[in-house]
Amino acid sequence: MAFSVNSNAIALSALFNLNATTRELGTTQTHINTGLKVATAKDNAAIFSIAQKLRADLKGYNAVKQSLDRSISTSDVSLAAAGSISDLLIQMKEKAVAAADSGLDATSRSALSEDFKALRDQITIIINNAEFNGANLIDGGTDAIVAITNPNASQTITIAHQNLTLGGGIISITAAQTITTQALASAALGNISTSLAAVSVTLTKLGAGGKSLEAQRVFADKISNTIEIGIGNLVDANMAKESANLQALQVKQQLGVQALSIANKAPQAILRIFG
Repeated sequence: MAFSVNSNAIALSALFNLNATTRELGTTQTHINTGLKVATAKDNAAIFSIAQKLRADLKGYNAVKQSLDRSISTSDVSLAAAGSISDLLIQMKEKAVAAADSGLDATSRSALSEDFKALRDQITIIINNAEFNGANLIDGGTDAIVAITNPNASQTITIAHQNLTLGGGIISITAAQTITTQALASAALGNISTSLAAVSVTLTKLGAGGKSLEAQRVFADKISNTIEIGIGNLVDANMAKESANLQALQVKQQLGVQALSIANKAPQAILRIFG
């Protein structure tokens, strides 16, 4: 190769290789710092696009889980309240059966009636307190549970409102019902039996709805974890491999600097010709 003081092909080649090594080193350091092998669309446009879509789905499932959590809590409160109302009706039935006894004296029947009214009023108290996050599924309103189950919010699980207020339809016991006489006790007994059957149906509906919500919540967790793992497989850097590359590139860079230094000194050999 001819010597020239205008251009140093060896030095230019060494510089080109050194710059390439420096770029590779910078890329590897970015992978290590971010933990990602595909951090932007420049790294791999197709993979980045897929990962972004999956990230959007993952965020959507986070919203789904929040919706399901709220719905499950509302359902649990309503189910607990309905169960308590069923227990109260059973106790009221005991009082009504005792008061319907023709041989019972007036004093005893009056005492039973007071117990009956206390139990009756507890039903209203329970209903008024069966609220979660502003929703009451068993009062005289129209609140219903509507939980989203997919990231597009196009699919839902619905639990209909159940009116358990006294005299509200499902429960035939009224807010003013008493058992002060044998006839009233007999009438109350029939209403209680009807109400117990209706509340049992309500408990079935609420229980089935709550079970569906919990099953969907478990599924949402599983699919979220799967999506998150999938994103990682696409864009996460292999830290062990990147660490090995970092050390190799650092050595390569140091050797490149030395090679460039040697190449830059090559033209000085021309001076020997004139020495």
